[in-house]
Amino acid sequence: MSDLFGSIETVTEGGHRPLADRLRPKTLAEVIGQGQVLGPEAPLTVMLESGSLGSLIFWGPPGVGKTTIARLLADETDLHFVQISAIFSGVPEFRKVFEAAKIRRQNGQGTLLFVDEIHRFNKAQQDGFLPHMEDGTILLVGATTENPSFELNAAVLSRSQVLVLERLPLADLESLARRAEAELGRGLPLDSAARENLLEMADGDGRALLNLIEQVAAWKVDGVLDGKALSGRLMRRAAQYDKGGDAHYNLISALHKSVRGSDPDASLYWLARMLEGGEDPRYLMRRITRMAVEDIGLADPQAQAICLQSWETYERLGSPEGELALAQAVTYLALAPKSNAAYVAYKSARRAAKQTGSAPPPKHIMNAPTSMMKDQGYGAGYAYDHDAEDGFSGQNYFPDGMDRPQLYQPVERGFERDLKKRLDYFEKLRSARKT
Repeated sequence: MSDLFGSIETVTEGGHRPLADRLRPKTLAEVIGQGQVLGPEAPLTVMLESGSLGSLIFWGPPGVGKTTIARLLADETDLHFVQISAIFSGVPEFRKVFEAAKIRRQNGQGTLLFVDEIHRFNKAQQDGFLPHMEDGTILLVGATTENPSFELNAAVLSRSQVLVLERLPLADLESLARRAEAELGRGLPLDSAARENLLEMADGDGRALLNLIEQVAAWKVDGVLDGKALSGRLMRRAAQYDKGGDAHYNLISALHKSVRGSDPDASLYWLARMLEGGEDPRYLMRRITRMAVEDIGLADPQAQAICLQSWETYERLGSPEGELALAQAVTYLALAPKSNAAYVAYKSARRAAKQTGSAPPPKHIMNAPTSMMKDQGYGAGYAYDHDAEDGFSGQNYFPDGMDRPQLYQPVERGFERDLKKRLDYFEKLRSARKT
């Protein structure tokens, strides 16, 4: 039976084959990079050596070898390789794939089903793989650029091992470039700076690098090109950034933690990465203001005002001029004294409120607008603090019978040093009033 999704020759013999196709590894040992899954003691190596290859999910950015490794796994295990894409496949295709896999299994050969962009399948479609995974009709290898924890069914994840494939570092890209030069039979006409620029343009994507190399190799140039000449001939590859995907959350986390870590350089870098990726500056301004409230708080009360002023400045100027206001706010926050004392105190107060949510205020601090309420003791014994010595009565304002918690514990940094002195002062007076 012919395989609907079997490999199809896209070029005639003697026709042009893209460099990326010509350099496709023929064995796992030829794969460049990904030592964390292909190294001597890495998961795939251990599985193959023990003959226990199971269903897998490859999670990683484009161009790092997900499809290639899946094909080579099929070769290593004598499984028939079948590839489908979530973009183009539906229920009718599934049925044909599974029927063909069952026939192969009856004839003594298993099927490795590689599902590209598996996260694009809906829940029902993902569930369709389960019975065929469980009875051994297919060995599923899925590829996704999105976080499997969020995008894949728990049932599929429980039957698979997630392996993370990483962007290729410059050293691996250089190895790939040398392999390409050997295939081409000549070196690239680039000086060292231009060569480094070319590797950086690929942004960790091996397939993108080979496409760039193929373009450069086709140029007719005398001598070698420098970095400026290369940039004039090639457009830098757009950075990978999905405002609704992992990159969005990973980069805002990096920005937040860099601000919290008092590193203005890293903070500005991650801010620039998000803006370059097309992130909405208003989203960034909202998150930056949240950082002022959560991580700086009362250690520098001006930080929140700086953020709001920067937000207003951006609204008046727009992009790109207004983005400088965001940069100034981020720089200020990174260098401001840090305290999450108010944030922690608020969360503690919420917990206490849930535990004692029905307890009424003590009667002495409740108003008594009616005579009946006065008869019930509402307002009785309330001490007006402005009439008390030092303007402080020291009365209890928590529900009767509730132990007084200490929720706000200011740090010895920034303006909170002064607040701590005030807190200690009032606590001393409160203790004196009780005796």
